[in-house]
Amino acid sequence: MELQSKIEGLLFYKGEDMQVKKLAELLNASTEEIEEALKKLEQSLSGRGLVLVRKDDSVILGITNELSSLIESIRKEEITKELSKASLETLSIVLYKNDPSTQAGVSRSEVDYIRGVNSSFILRNLLVRGLIEKIIDSKDSRRFLYRPTFDTLSFMGITNISQLPNYNEVKVQLQEVLKQEENNE
Repeated sequence: MELQSKIEGLLFYKGEDMQVKKLAELLNASTEEIEEALKKLEQSLSGRGLVLVRKDDSVILGITNELSSLIESIRKEEITKELSKASLETLSIVLYKNDPSTQAGVSRSEVDYIRGVNSSFILRNLLVRGLIEKIIDSKDSRRFLYRPTFDTLSFMGITNISQLPNYNEVKVQLQEVLKQEENNE
């Protein structure tokens, strides 16, 4: 498989931007090889629905301008319909895994482990709706954390995460699940 195909697959799987240096590390290639493969990928995407978007030293798969109105109408429909069971489950994890004392959030990998499935699409949907926000992890700048927005808390009628029903009990249960993951690694 060619390097540009591997990059395309990684970007699709991650669903978020990746630094060129990280791509080089993951694919065991030099940054020059990655840059060359990115140029080839950009050319191969020409005339298709996807484009390669670059910002600083990061790249992400995006959609073409021609599809933007269609995607916008789908996005509006997603925002106005009720949250799915998967969305509510993911939002609950984001709410209960947040620590009000440290302002820390939950990583996508933690959400994925707790739910047992890839949660990229659900997290993106919650971000688009403004129910959660994505911040850079203070312990690892290569990773993002998710936490509820002020709008979510005010909509729920709470002023602090710890006011959620059974907050302490659920938080302990989630910590135990994540400890099991660490012990299995």
